[in-house]
Amino acid sequence: MSGRNVTLILLAVIVLFVVSNSVFVIRETERAVMLQFGEVVNPNIEPGLHWKIPFVNNVRKFDGRVLTVDSQPERFFTQEKKAVIVDSYAKFRVADTAKFYTATNGEETRAMGLLSQRINDGLRNQVAVRTIQEVVSGERDQLMENITNKLNEVALTELGVEVVDVRVKQIDLPPDVSESVYRRMNAEREKEAREHRSQGQELAEGIKAAADREVTVIEANAYRDAEQIRGEGDAQATAIYADAFNEDPEFYAFTRSLRAYGEAFQGGGDMLLLQPDSEFFRYLKDPKGGQ
Repeated sequence: MSGRNVTLILLAVIVLFVVSNSVFVIRETERAVMLQFGEVVNPNIEPGLHWKIPFVNNVRKFDGRVLTVDSQPERFFTQEKKAVIVDSYAKFRVADTAKFYTATNGEETRAMGLLSQRINDGLRNQVAVRTIQEVVSGERDQLMENITNKLNEVALTELGVEVVDVRVKQIDLPPDVSESVYRRMNAEREKEAREHRSQGQELAEGIKAAADREVTVIEANAYRDAEQIRGEGDAQATAIYADAFNEDPEFYAFTRSLRAYGEAFQGGGDMLLLQPDSEFFRYLKDPKGGQ
């Protein structure tokens, strides 16, 4: 191989090396900054094919997609000084590449650590002004919304990242607190059960009293109607007796005496004390009744 050919090959290798170090590609899912001797000269490189000066410019690429930072469960204290263990995570993405590179040196792990620390600080502040019931259920959505808004302002200013969302995965009570909360909840439920039973008993007594009153009224009305019907019956019977007496007074007296004899002698006794001349023996002495 001649010296000319070797020179051409060396030139080709040098040109290829220079070109390969001068051309770079930014994908749609990436964000990048261009550095010149360690200083940011282009903070926002658009996706596509770009050129740089070899050995002078350096390109740092970052993931431009939404990332997740999963914080470790932390213990916080509520307004009543009750401890809760909160497990949370956040969604974020790089918004200001220059500030992100300056604050974290372009390291996602470092950015996640700083963001996780700020999430815990925000959770601590939000939990401290709420009761345990509000944290667990009452204002949980409001708590996460407040943390997201405030954390986004801080993260964008200090780290150059946009916080998309902050979510609480789980809220637990420490074992020493769980037992006391369980006892208190049990006592509250027993109190509520007693109140319901008392209200039910009161309602039952009211229903029973109303039913007894209604029964008394019904019986009184029935007794009144019965007495009225009985009185009407007695009046009709009396009228019939009077009509019969007027038709044949003697026969009426005779039947009345027979009925009286039957009632007097149907008992088990065998002694009857009467005056011999009593009117009771009128038809016994004379079947015609003295006619």
